[in-house]
Amino acid sequence: MRSKTVGDQELALLQHIAEHDAASVGEVAATFGEPRGLARSTVLTMMERLRAKSYLKRKQGDGGVYRYSATARQDDVVRNAVGSFVEKTLQGSVSPFVAWMSERKDVSADELAELEALVANLQSKRKER
Repeated sequence: MRSKTVGDQELALLQHIAEHDAASVGEVAATFGEPRGLARSTVLTMMERLRAKSYLKRKQGDGGVYRYSATARQDDVVRNAVGSFVEKTLQGSVSPFVAWMSERKDVSADELAELEALVANLQSKRKER
């Protein structure tokens, strides 16, 4: 996976582009940037940074307008961002995150089942060693 991390705003932008498929800077500026108070130039800068990090690709379409699309699946990007957060902010320890999760009151049954499946998977991998 890519070694360059993305910030919160970049992650939100990537998710937006993934939801809207191939989009121009103007379209993204109108649908993503304007509601957040971001100028078109700021959106363009963010999109070009994401392209430099290989998270976006662009292709020239009709009328010479570039259309940007994601190069990775959304869940891969989120997984990479979480991994970076754990490594950099939590010094590689997931314990603070697990403690935070245990204090949440609004964990759904589906989320709990997913967490249990992840733990079971980790335990299975550990036994294989």
